[in-house]
Amino acid sequence: MNKRLEMLLLTLLLLAFVVGCAKKGSITGGEKDETPPAFVKAFPPNFSTNFNKDEIRIYFDEYIKLKDAQKQIIISPPMDPKPTITPLGSAAKYIKIKFEDTLLQNTTYSINFGESVEDNNEGNAFPFFRYVFSTGDFLDSLSIKGTVNNSVQKKIDPYITVALYESDENYTDSLVFNTVPRYVTNTLDSTSFDFYNLKEGKFKLIALKDAASNYLYEPKQDKIGFYEEIITLPADTAKVFNIEIFKEISDFKALLPKQVSKNEFLFPYRGEADSMNIKILSETPENFQSLVFPDKEKDTLHYWFKPFFEVDSLIFEVTNVKNYRDTLVSRFKDQYKDSLLVTSAYGSSLPLNKNFTFSANTPIDSINQQHITLTDKDTLAVPFSVVLDTIKNEAQINFEKTESNTYFLQMLPDAIKDFVGNVNDTININFRTKELSDYGTIFLTLQNVETYPVIVEVTNEKDEVISEKIASKEELLTFDYLDPGKYYIRVIIDSNKNGKWDTGNFLKRIQPEAIKYFPDVIDVRANWELKQTFILE
Repeated sequence: MNKRLEMLLLTLLLLAFVVGCAKKGSITGGEKDETPPAFVKAFPPNFSTNFNKDEIRIYFDEYIKLKDAQKQIIISPPMDPKPTITPLGSAAKYIKIKFEDTLLQNTTYSINFGESVEDNNEGNAFPFFRYVFSTGDFLDSLSIKGTVNNSVQKKIDPYITVALYESDENYTDSLVFNTVPRYVTNTLDSTSFDFYNLKEGKFKLIALKDAASNYLYEPKQDKIGFYEEIITLPADTAKVFNIEIFKEISDFKALLPKQVSKNEFLFPYRGEADSMNIKILSETPENFQSLVFPDKEKDTLHYWFKPFFEVDSLIFEVTNVKNYRDTLVSRFKDQYKDSLLVTSAYGSSLPLNKNFTFSANTPIDSINQQHITLTDKDTLAVPFSVVLDTIKNEAQINFEKTESNTYFLQMLPDAIKDFVGNVNDTININFRTKELSDYGTIFLTLQNVETYPVIVEVTNEKDEVISEKIASKEELLTFDYLDPGKYYIRVIIDSNKNGKWDTGNFLKRIQPEAIKYFPDVIDVRANWELKQTFILE
């Protein structure tokens, strides 16, 4: 073997040895860093007194970034204008806070960073870091804590602003609309809140779902909650304060109507309709007729009229039972006439405990039952009756349902006639029923109910009401025909006995009606019966 061949073989052997070693000892990069950044120092130092600087720098042991700074970082008392805080959108080893205005004298300030401080690489958070300083010669040191819950939802909204207003000779409840509070904090993504570094005094405790993040109450978009009594510090520091937030119902106001088809106007409104009445003031034909029905989802009334007539605009007067009166003007022109469209409320599956219900996009005027047939899977005629509800603009077909059956509903032309003269074309609808064993049942017993009546609701995971009963005495409540799934139970304490839940009002100092939630999720299965006892606390 010549030397050149020997050298080639030796080179190949060495290369194979190196590759083998590389496979055995490949670099993995080490374990993931799960250590949060650590606070190193601050200038001026944390918990400084006689503070007179216009800038703060807070140093950490590694590069950090600020996540969701606008939501997470809370400065109390609030500053206007807000200071400039960096870094935002980049990384640095320190946080710089630059004040844009003069600080209050003899005041303790707290800058709560929530969970905004994270290391730049792995996103490990340094939670609940606070920087505190005083422009006086001592730090206020009192504290309180509490919880915030949503009055009608089991799951609380995140980032609820909690505020304390000084209850002195200048305090009125109207301050929440136009004045920032003395102290603020928030719940982050939990239900609890804490205030630190408070001074002695008397305070009003408020909670806001503050959509604009301006610490002011704007009823159109914000939720509010309040603690009824005035808090006295230091006497009340040991208490835990619980607040229920709610959405107030605005005072009624009719909004500008809009013509949406040849014979229809929409009348939106704010607040409760309270028997809202619409009267046309413009001159109309002698045979003029109108009718009104509410929208199923929006705070809107559908106003229909006939016949159509030529005019540039229409004048309406809107009133309600609370002596509201307003005059509204809307442009008026010829448009396309709506066709009659019929929709079913239950789709292809009809619950055994419900009647087949349908509605229309135009007002249903009459139903000719002679033009309607209903047959089952054996093509046998099924006896039925039709009930028309003109207030809801829907109709029910009542018949005796059987399990696991298929039904065929046919509406021939002219079966349905609407307010403006439209009639239906042939409508064919197939739907079915399930077996009784496809459903589950909850038998519920209430205990420790102080006053009746109470409203008992079964809701799904989206807080939608699936079934509701009013209990006027101690009795066994049956919630049947429930599809398999997870459910919640809540009991509304119907204080004013009007059969519905009523929200609160801050200026009138009215709390929302109390709602008690069954503590556990109820897993309903097919062909199961569950017995539950709910002890109200």
